[in-house]
Amino acid sequence: SSRATIGGMIGNNSAGSHSILYGKTIDHALELDVALSDGSEAHLGPVSAERLEQLARGDGLESRLYREVRALGAAYCPEIFARYPKIIRRVSGYNLDEFVPAPGGNGLYGAGLATRPGPFNLSRIVVGSEGTLAVASEAKVRIVPLPKSKGIEVVLFRDLVEAVEATGEMMASHPAATELIDRMILERARANPEFARRLSFVQGDPGALLVVEFYGDTEAEVRSKLDELDARLKRKNIGFGHLTVTDPAGQQSIWKVRKDSLGLLMSVPGEKKPIAFVEDPAVPVERLPEFVRRFTQILTDHDTVGGYYGHASVGCLHIRPLIDLKQAGEVDKMRAIAEDVFQLVVECGGSMSGEHGDGLARGHFNQRLFGPKIYEAFQKLKAVFDPHNIFNPGKVVAAPEMTRDLRYGPQYKTIQIQTHLDFSREGGFAGAVEMCNGAGVCRKMLEGTMCPSFQGTREEEHSTRGRANALRAALSGHLPAEELTSPRMYETLDLCLECKGCKRECPSNVDLAKIKYEFLAQYYERHGVPQRARLFAGIGKLNAWGSRMAPLANFMMGRQWVKNLAEMAFGIDARREFPPFAAETFQQWFRRRRNGGAAGTGGAGGTRGATASGEAAGATGDAVTGAGVAGVAGGIARGEGRRGRVVLFDDCFLSYNYPQVGRAATELLERAGFAVTLAKQDCCGRPMISKGLLEQARRAARRNIEALAPLVEQGAVVVGCEPSCLLTLRDEYLDLVKGPAVGRLASQSYLLEEFLCMLQDSGRLDLRFGPQEKKLLLHGHCHQKAQIGTASTLRALRFPPGYEVSEINSGCCGMA
Repeated sequence: SSRATIGGMIGNNSAGSHSILYGKTIDHALELDVALSDGSEAHLGPVSAERLEQLARGDGLESRLYREVRALGAAYCPEIFARYPKIIRRVSGYNLDEFVPAPGGNGLYGAGLATRPGPFNLSRIVVGSEGTLAVASEAKVRIVPLPKSKGIEVVLFRDLVEAVEATGEMMASHPAATELIDRMILERARANPEFARRLSFVQGDPGALLVVEFYGDTEAEVRSKLDELDARLKRKNIGFGHLTVTDPAGQQSIWKVRKDSLGLLMSVPGEKKPIAFVEDPAVPVERLPEFVRRFTQILTDHDTVGGYYGHASVGCLHIRPLIDLKQAGEVDKMRAIAEDVFQLVVECGGSMSGEHGDGLARGHFNQRLFGPKIYEAFQKLKAVFDPHNIFNPGKVVAAPEMTRDLRYGPQYKTIQIQTHLDFSREGGFAGAVEMCNGAGVCRKMLEGTMCPSFQGTREEEHSTRGRANALRAALSGHLPAEELTSPRMYETLDLCLECKGCKRECPSNVDLAKIKYEFLAQYYERHGVPQRARLFAGIGKLNAWGSRMAPLANFMMGRQWVKNLAEMAFGIDARREFPPFAAETFQQWFRRRRNGGAAGTGGAGGTRGATASGEAAGATGDAVTGAGVAGVAGGIARGEGRRGRVVLFDDCFLSYNYPQVGRAATELLERAGFAVTLAKQDCCGRPMISKGLLEQARRAARRNIEALAPLVEQGAVVVGCEPSCLLTLRDEYLDLVKGPAVGRLASQSYLLEEFLCMLQDSGRLDLRFGPQEKKLLLHGHCHQKAQIGTASTLRALRFPPGYEVSEINSGCCGMA
């Protein structure tokens, strides 16, 4: 729903979690304006019997459609009644059941099969036709009021079959939705930082769970329905865990996991992926337990497993078996599974597609699913609408063999490139690109960060998916190999802000920022490094020089002619205000305090410079425990903080542009009882990484590791204020440098607010705040959101009593 379009819903006759209440798109699409295959336009809507006779007498294509569709409905009426699945969620084939004349000659159509028999309405044949009959340009749709109150009952089960067997019990309570989530999806959610924090509704290790939602006019009404279901389930010993959720945030977390089940499934590591070829069957609800048992047995017989989720309330489940389509034997396995599942669907009186349409994967089953006579009617319908077969050929009728157009098949091969970054975690550079499964979450517009450039341009090539597809095409030979580092590919990736929103918000964790770093390195090897990239990669040195000449530099950088020159030379927008250079850098302030130039709460010894000597804190005494920082504190040596030593990671902007941030952090840490040390030897490397100068970044990383790792070995932790810099130690350093030292440094590096929260959890944070009231809005940093989230920042800002803190539902601020 975050990126659905009305046109797409009309094409597939889409439905969703609440179809038990609202039906499908066909129940809400009232009228359509369409372009027909001869280029003519038509308005399709309900017509009276008299008007139908008038429309059917003309000579044009529209009149011919009215005649032929009416004739097909009448001619094939007995067969339609006999062969169409009697279920809510049938979207396979064409909607000829909407044109069966009602008994008694009352002028109504769709009697006995459609949700609401009514006047002849040709738009109902276009809905669900998958773009094979006409192009819809405008739609008149029904709207329904949003529920005033909602609540959820989560019911946990030991195994999948037990869950679907309980569906009938849930439906007896007349819920708005009953949704299934299985163990595989929950396991993938636990492995995803964005989703792991949302799993508080999962207790123990369930094999599956049902999400049962109720609507009502009041909270009391919804609570009554939840209590009634909860009591009945416990009385009948159904499920081993029950959780009632009425707060909006808790409900949103549950629905977030359920709605992104597809992306979570596709994040399964390795070459075997959950493939969509039998993922959309629908059967009568009463046959669902039998269907799931036999489906699971089919997968077992073929030596594979699958992920299960979907709409248990209407017998429509999305089941994706794990298949490696790059192996010929696995392709044969996919075909065999599809045949077995088709037979099972027919025996259960179901449809091969209950939501997603036939497409190329299931269209070839329609002749056997509906029988030769109805399939003949489908062919006639397609021929009259589209005699030259120009609208989406190969869908619904005349579909190719399901294995003909595989994205990944036995012939799929990718070129091997020597990468600068370590992509072993992703299965290689191609594996990192192939993490994109095409779900299009990057096209969402309503929430979150991803994808800022798509939100700005609305162009597919500037979405995460578009970029991944372009790279995959070059890697796999669909484009010439030289296109991998071509100027056109550079254009495709150029607007990626490297915000890392995709790494967090894409359920498959596509890290396009990392992919772009590598691309830029490869591109510059072929085309040379532009001066603009060198300028920004060396921002640390530039800022250092600017601070040495701060008054003059600030004056000059404020002149409009200098800004205009910077725009012409380096592409820096002339409207941009430059960050100020500090006359006294943070390091100068720090040394002055150390030498007694200013009083400090931690004393002179608390600001001693970096050293790898035995003066660092040991691992005894007042250690912080229980939060991954054991060994921080040590015995209180002369001149050291009573809780141990903290290395403050002074990033380049803190050092040369905004030293007040470093001063405040130093004083805060000292008041918390820590001696503060500076030890960084070079820029963190983030600017170099973002500009693709990865070998330069590797050298900077090694210098910093050499300086910081010995202190970490002796019990200190590294604390930083700037998320993108500090988190480079925990993310990109692992891909740039090998060895145990980098791993230990990564595990002991924290943002300031993370560190404060861990101290608070261990009972070691002894900070006192004066009484004051403030309302704060937090704009979360993109890299922080991607790596660790903003929970620790929100929590730390709430430490002072009287602070009211909330987070903005924001995207990228533009700094990237």
